[in-house]
Amino acid sequence: MNDIVKLNYLENQVLNNIANSKAGNTLRAYKSDFQDFKNFCLKYNFSDLPSSPKIVGIYLNDLSSRFKFSTIKRRLASINCVHRLKGHYLDCSHPLIKENLIGIKRNIGINQKSKKPLLYNNLINIINLINKDIEYNFLQKKRDKAILLIGFSGGFRRSELSSLNPEDIEFVEEGVKITIKKSKTDQYGKGFQKGIPYFRNKSYCPVIALKEWLKIRIEHERKKTLFQCSDRTIALIIKKYTSSAGLDSNQYSGHSLRSGFATSTAALGVDERSIMSMTGHKSSEMVRRYIKESNLFKNNALNALK
Repeated sequence: MNDIVKLNYLENQVLNNIANSKAGNTLRAYKSDFQDFKNFCLKYNFSDLPSSPKIVGIYLNDLSSRFKFSTIKRRLASINCVHRLKGHYLDCSHPLIKENLIGIKRNIGINQKSKKPLLYNNLINIINLINKDIEYNFLQKKRDKAILLIGFSGGFRRSELSSLNPEDIEFVEEGVKITIKKSKTDQYGKGFQKGIPYFRNKSYCPVIALKEWLKIRIEHERKKTLFQCSDRTIALIIKKYTSSAGLDSNQYSGHSLRSGFATSTAALGVDERSIMSMTGHKSSEMVRRYIKESNLFKNNALNALK
């Protein structure tokens, strides 16, 4: 291997290492975001790669009339990341980007309309519906019931649920231990465990629901993943059953099980550290949002007037 070939090889290795530092879903999002920027540049005959703070600033301003501030920030992060992956430098601290972004933030605000959490009472109604409805396929009923109960009780991300394997499950006297090998906040795969105890009411017990599904799965299926579905399928399952329960499915998403766990337990007085130990949150900021929402009426000053 001559020096030039070796240098090109090492350069490609550097770019591959940078790419591997990002999660697959993150890279796909970056690619999709950058394609939108590329289309914008093509429309106005701008250079997309490498680009300049002026062009990026114009693009961000164009987005501000159509998107939330969080989306605009993500698009900027995507453009910056693609530049770095391709060996280019984009000065994101340049006033045409940084100060422009501050102005956009003030103009449109940063309040985000989040999807609703699937609260425990709503989950119980859905489980009752699954148990009673004879039209649901038997295998599907058992799988979906286990997904909903385990997903809620463990405060799982849908990506974590969809990637679980049978060997990640260990039943113990107290309940079940579930090992998360890798997650959004654990890209290096250190892993951690969630412990879900038996519930007194067997009809709504996530451990029993999981045992029943595993028994059926062994008899009828041979696929590797525990629930044999994608993270998108889990989101569709939540939408399907919220709609069947008379809720507005447009207000719920794949995140609703996780946020439902945090909000429901916070309403019962569970402290943020205990909630975080289950959900795997690294920052307390999001968990405090759930606690604040659960206390909206619980600790309302107007309760004294009642």
